[in-house]
Formats: sequence, C-alpha cells, structure tokens
Amino acid sequence: MLNDQQWSQLLLSFVEEAHDLAKQAEEYLLQLEQTPTDEDAINGLFRAMHTLKGSAGLFSLTPLVNFTHHLESLLMKVREGQQALTPVLLDLLLRGLDEVNAMVELIDADSGELVVDEARHAGLIAALTSHDDSHLIPLTTIEPDTCKSFGRLDKCASCDQEAAWHISLRLQPEILGNGFDPASFLRYLSRLGDILQLELIDDALPALAEMDPESCYLGMEIDLCTTAGKAEIEDVFEFIRDFCTLRILPPNAALDDYLRLIHELPETDQKIGRILVASGLLTELELDQALRLQAADAQQPRPLGSVLVEQGMVPAQGVNAALAKQQTVREKRNQENSQIRVAAHKLDELINLVGELVISAAGAQLRAQLKGDAACIESTQTVNLHVEQIREAALKLRMIEIGDTFNRFHRVVRDVSQQLGKDIRLEIQGADTELDKAVIDRLADPLTHLVRNAIDHGIEPADQRLAAGKSAEGHLRLDAYHESGMIVIEVADDGHGLNTRRIREKAVARGLIDAQANLSDHDVQMLIFAAGFSTADNVSDLSGRGVGMDVVRSAIDALRGTIEIDSRPGEGCTFRIRLPLTLAIIDGFLISLGDDYFVIPLDMVTECLELEADQLDGAAYGYLDLRGRPLPCLSLAAHFKLREAPSKRRNIIVVSHGRQQAGLIVDHLHGELQTVIKPLGQLFQHLQGIGGSTILGSGQVALILDIPSLFRHLHTHVEASPADLRTSQPRQIAAGQQGETPCNSSAT
Repeated sequence: MLNDQQWSQLLLSFVEEAHDLAKQAEEYLLQLEQTPTDEDAINGLFRAMHTLKGSAGLFSLTPLVNFTHHLESLLMKVREGQQALTPVLLDLLLRGLDEVNAMVELIDADSGELVVDEARHAGLIAALTSHDDSHLIPLTTIEPDTCKSFGRLDKCASCDQEAAWHISLRLQPEILGNGFDPASFLRYLSRLGDILQLELIDDALPALAEMDPESCYLGMEIDLCTTAGKAEIEDVFEFIRDFCTLRILPPNAALDDYLRLIHELPETDQKIGRILVASGLLTELELDQALRLQAADAQQPRPLGSVLVEQGMVPAQGVNAALAKQQTVREKRNQENSQIRVAAHKLDELINLVGELVISAAGAQLRAQLKGDAACIESTQTVNLHVEQIREAALKLRMIEIGDTFNRFHRVVRDVSQQLGKDIRLEIQGADTELDKAVIDRLADPLTHLVRNAIDHGIEPADQRLAAGKSAEGHLRLDAYHESGMIVIEVADDGHGLNTRRIREKAVARGLIDAQANLSDHDVQMLIFAAGFSTADNVSDLSGRGVGMDVVRSAIDALRGTIEIDSRPGEGCTFRIRLPLTLAIIDGFLISLGDDYFVIPLDMVTECLELEADQLDGAAYGYLDLRGRPLPCLSLAAHFKLREAPSKRRNIIVVSHGRQQAGLIVDHLHGELQTVIKPLGQLFQHLQGIGGSTILGSGQVALILDIPSLFRHLHTHVEASPADLRTSQPRQIAAGQQGETPCNSSAT
C-alpha cells in the first residue's frame, strides 16, 4: 500500500501529466483547424483525451472522468468519420479543454478530491452531447469501397458476413431469475447496426423433464455490421456481464486497421495488455478477466498473450502485433537516454550550491596565489576547471526549448484574431532555441502583451490590407536565436508599423516630452513603454489602458534584458528582446574604483582602452573619438559619487548593448571571473545601474553593473545636457595607439 506522501507525489505527477495532455490536445486541435483531415492529429487528439480519462479514473476524480468522457465520445465519432470536424465543433472542443484545465487546477493536492459544481459546465456538456446530431454523415451515403477507411466497418448495402463483428454469447442459467430478458439486449444491440446472422446455440439444453423454466440454457453466435467499436458493443451487455460469457472478435476487414493502429501507438507503455486496450482490440473488462485467469494458475503462470488467444478475446495476429510493438519500445528505450522529471526547486537548490562552490573555489585560488605555492596554485586551477565544468552542466539542466512557450500563442492568435474579425497566421521560428527555465517562465506575460498588441494595433483589417496591396491574411512571426552570448526573441508583424506622429502627439499631450523637443523617430517610438501611455482612442478588452507595454518594459528590465523597436511605415514592426541565457551564474569582468569592486557581464565587453588622466576632462559624461566614431563615455566614479584612486592613467571599458556602444571610465581592470548573481534586497532596489551583487574569493562584495540601465541613463544625460558635451572635446583614439589593450591582458 502507498503511504500518504507517495500518494500525494503520484497525484502531483498526474496533475502535471494532465496539463501536458491538455496542451497536446490543444495543439492538435489548432493543427486540425488548418488541416481538418489530418488523421495523425485526430488520433493523437483522441489518445490524449483517452489517456487523461483513464488516469483520472485511477485517482477516482469522477467529475473529471465524466466530463472527459463526453469529449472522448465526440472525438470517437470524429475519428471514425461519423462526425464532421466543423469550426463550430473546434470552438466547442477548445472550450472543453479550457474546462479540463480549470478542473485540474481545482484538485486538492492533500486530499486528492475534486469538488466541482456540475451546474457550471452543464451547458457545455449539453452542447457536447447534442452537437453531433446535426452533423452526422448519413450512413446510406457511404459507398461500399469506403467502409474500410474509417478503421472499423460501416453499414452499407453490400457488406457481407465475413466483414462483420462476431459476438459469441453464452448465457448462465440464473440470468432469468435475476430479472434479465436476453431478447431485450438483442433489440438494443440492433440499434448499433444490422444483425446479419443470429445462430441459437442450444447444446446445453437438458431433457424436457429436467428443464427448469426459470433457467436459461441458450447461447448465441451473432454477426453484427456496425460502426461502433468493441467497447461500445461490450457496453450493450454491461448489466449482464456477471451472468454470461462474452467474446467479441473484430471483422477481418478491420483487423489490419487495428494492427496498423498498434504500430502507430505512442511508445509510452511496455505492457501488452495496455497496448491492446489502447488499440481497441481489448476492453478493460476483458483485460481484468484475463489477468484473473492468469493469476489463478499460479503454479504454471502463462503469458498474458496466450490467455487472451485461448479465451478468444483477441486474435493471434493482434497479440503478435502487440508483442512486436513491445519489443520495439524496449529496444528504443535501451538506445535512448532515459529521462526523469525533477522538481524545479531541486534544480534551484543545485544551482545555489554550485554557486557557493564557485565562490569557495575562487577563494581557495586567491589564497594559493597569495601564498605563492606553485603546487597549490596548480591544484586550485584544476579544481576551478572542474568547478566551471560542473557549473556549465548544472546550468544546462535548467535549459529548455522555447518552443513550448511559443506554441501556446497559436491559441492566443486564434482567439484574439477571431474576436477582432481578422485573419492572421502565426509563424514560429527558432523553437529549438534553449533558454533558462527561470527566464522562460517570466517571459510569458511580456510576450503575450506584444502578441496581442501586434494583432490589435499592428496588423490592419483585411480591407485596409487589400487597399494597401497586401494579402488579406496578416502574418505574425515569433523567432528566437542566439547572438553574442545572449538570446534574441523577435515579435514581428507585417502591419502598418508604428505611427510616430501620433505617438509624439500623445506624448506631448500627456506631458512626457516638450513640444519643441528634437527627438529622433526611434526615441519617439520608445515612448510607448512609458507608464500609462496608449495611442488607443477607446478602451477595449484588449487594449487602451496604457499598462501593457509598461509591463513589457518592466519584465524585460527585471530579466536584465533590453527591448528594441524596428518599425517600417507600411511594412510592419519588429520588437526585438535581448536576454541573458541564465539568471544564476554568468562570466563577468572585474573592475574597481578605489576600494570598490564592480562586475560587468563579460558578453557585453567589447574592448579595453587606456588613457592618460589629463586626456579626460573630469566630466561625468562626454564623448571620445574611437577610430573616427563618437563614443559616449560615463565616469562610474562620478555616476556613483565615489572617490577615484590617485593615478595618472585611466582605463576605459567599451561595452556594447544591442547596436549601441559606450565607454565606462574606471580605475583598474582585474580580468575575468565566474560570477554568482545574488539579488539585491528591497533597501537597494532604487539604485540605478546596479543589477545585483556577488561575493569575491576574498569575501568582499562586488556589485554587478546593469549595463542597459546605464545606457538609458547615459542617453538621457547626453540628450538633455548638450552644454556638457561642448565642454568635453572629442579625443582621437586609434586602434593600436594610446595604450589600447585587450580586456584579459590586464587580469591580475
């Protein structure tokens, strides 16, 4: 027996599996909206619902079982070709999946109970049960040659006996005494199809003098032509299962379809009985009965397949196909690396411990260098090498593909475009790009705002697009790729682009900028990220409140990322997000100002320069001429109000952020190091230009610079203080002159 902790763990695994199955089902539905006849998608959709229903039954989640049963029944008709997959039905099924997700969220993780007000989805159940009445394909219209296309035989005028289900029924004597009339079950069976042949078996009939009028001695051999599956035929005799022996064999014409279905089943179960049940050749009741027969012969246990064949439950061909499937699964699993699910908090604990190990290893190396012991230094270097390998391996554990996050927007685009009456197609690229799970989890909200904004504001209605010479269908693209040690995510549309003039008018009206301000188009476009800013005239369910883009900017800043806008009037707009690959441990470059240490993310460092102190005029902000191009510079000492170290020379670190470059004036360069990022407390959240902290090997705290924030601060002061720029005369710096050095050459 399972204890409470084990049961709770199983329940949590089911909840996670249920969400995964619902997500798979939604993806299949959205795929079927484009290609309604995709048999693989239809089969995958049905299997997802069937698996969800079965798993919910194991935990006695009756409301979820009952609801998914309605979805499964409707999907069965779609799968067998009896139900047309119309847009109305797709909407209904999507609503049903939303209800499934809502019910899964209501499962009590402690008690394992699911309490649902049945009235809340009574209307949805009524729609599911009644929807197929008006969309059934008339059986009389099916041509004889199409019978096999549905995977089971359908009723048609030319079907012969060999192509029918065969039902072997043996009634027990006490069935009449328990109030059951066998004829009533035959009449109900005829509702499923045509009874082509009925042979009465009276071998057990005794002599007239020995006959008991309250006992039944008959059996029946029945050939039934029907569209129903094996489970549905078995359900006809559900009430008399304890008073009869029932065997149901599929039509010969359909057996090949069952064998093909076994071959196409997902490779997730190695038990032969479950394979046969999933294919439809075996029912749950038959499997239970066969397992009992197998267990009864404890001295000489027989293989389950042999029991199934001997009892006439499954044809030998079906058992052989299931055995072949079982062997294929085992061989594939032996070849592939096995996967296990690990709770996210356990990975977080591992990353934290690796971070502490990085700090401890750096401290050991520093001590070894101070002591000057060559052997000790060599040993600590080896340890640091292994620590770096452990760090990289640990971080890869949290790296997941961004495709799952992108795929959820198929539903968003579908629902929002239908709400707005637009025809929009979503294109996904770079779905296999990997990113830290902590980053992906926090990307959902900003991406949702950008996608909804592109649909609502960016892409025009069909009539406007046609008038502009575009296709009536709008295009929205989600893309992800790596660039310079960072990940870039693009949300692009082919709409009319940002209206710079309107943005400027709104900004002036709200007092965000002065009417006489001379701003570039790019600067004006970035105003859409201001809090409360919106160009919409009316507030709707989708936009108009001025909070969406502000949320985007805040979320990206919190991830130490940046966002750029590339708008082309009449052609479209692209929002480009740049993010670090991970939020836990990074490669950094250590610098100092006097006795204070700072770390710059190494992937943002371009080069290092060295100048005489008298070549700098001491201003906090200014320009230097870097190989003929102006380089805006920021004195970190002046910015943070720190005292500079007395020195005749100053170092300038050139950092890049997107397409921009700037120089940071510092005192000393100390080289590269692995940096474990520690978040700042609430007391220091107001600091501009600081994104976190780390602990050096010496135990001293170093602050990690927030380069995007410094860029915005520098940009603001450079634009707002032209007088300062006039006092800072450009200095000529050429490659190979004025002491230019690579960054790692100054490491100590």
